[in-house]
Parts: sequence; C-alpha cells; structure tokens
Amino acid sequence: ELPPASMTKVMTLLLIFKALQNHQISMKDKVNVSEHAASMGGSQVFLEPGETMTVDEMLKAICISSANDAAVAMAEHIAGSEKAFVANMNKEAKKLGMRQTHFVNPTGLPVANHYTTAHDMVVMARALLNYPQVLHYTSKYEDYLRENTDKKFWLVNTNKLIKTYQGADGLKTGFTNEAKYCLTATAKRNGM
Repeated sequence: ELPPASMTKVMTLLLIFKALQNHQISMKDKVNVSEHAASMGGSQVFLEPGETMTVDEMLKAICISSANDAAVAMAEHIAGSEKAFVANMNKEAKKLGMRQTHFVNPTGLPVANHYTTAHDMVVMARALLNYPQVLHYTSKYEDYLRENTDKKFWLVNTNKLIKTYQGADGLKTGFTNEAKYCLTATAKRNGM
C-alpha cells in the first residue's frame, strides 16, 4: 500500500466518465470553479474562483496536465462537494474489488490514509478503459486551454511515453515527494 500521487485521478476520471455515460453531466456543461477548487496546489491550470470551463476543457486539464484544481472542480460539479465525491471514489473501489485502496481526495495530493497498490491501479485503469473516449485526452501530447484569450494556457502531457513508446495512449502519471515517480501506462499495438 503506497501513496499513488496523481494516479488517483484514474478513479476521478472513472467517475467523470460514468457520470457522462449516465447523462448526469454532458461535455458541454459549464463547470463553475469554487474558491476551494482554485486553491489546490501542485500541478494545476490556475483556475480562478468564479471561472467556468466546459467538462471537455476540464478533462483536457486533468488528463494532459494532471490539474488538481480541475479535478476538484469536477468532483464538486458531479457530487456537490469534494467529500461526497471521495465517498463515491471509495464506494467504486469497493465495487471493483480493490481491497487495498483508500482515497481521501480526488487529486492525490499528499494526505494520511490515502493509498493503493500496483494491483489495484491495474483494476482501476482497466475499468477506466471501458470508456475508450478517455484515450482521446490521455493520448494527446499537448493542447491548449483558454485558446482565444490573452490567458492562453499550454498543456503538455506529463506522460513522456506518449512521444517515445510506439502505440502509447495513456494513462496517468504522478509525482509527490512521498510517492516519488508513478506511472500507470496503456498502449495499443497490433490490435492488442
């Protein structure tokens, strides 16, 4: 059992894509950024309180830039609060049979009692791949947010395999001083 850093967002993304499939939210929904979401440290896209972005833009920020602020904004948008979203993360982990995982936040920022295992990461990643649309985001090496504004923001994928490993299309990296360098990788080659 180890801290997964931003690989936590595999579960955050799984719940986002489930909400999309259940028509609870749509790609065009405007997500309002709270003071709390904007205050996240670590990797971020510098969302401002009161700023709105579409679910599609938030997914770009989470998948390409591993944005903690966007992850919390989406958690609040879907479940009403970060706490309620985290309860859903743990419920989903249980449902998937992940017995050595416990989440305390949707970002992976360091906090006590937030852990998973390599095995449980695979289980989570496989569940996320039931929504192949996620690969549309995770396979991009770069993109932009706020494109036609004076606050244009360049997103660069933290997963360098996207550029260097043939067929690499995801999935999630992580880094904190506690967790060190983390990677859950996906690739498609010769139909496999």
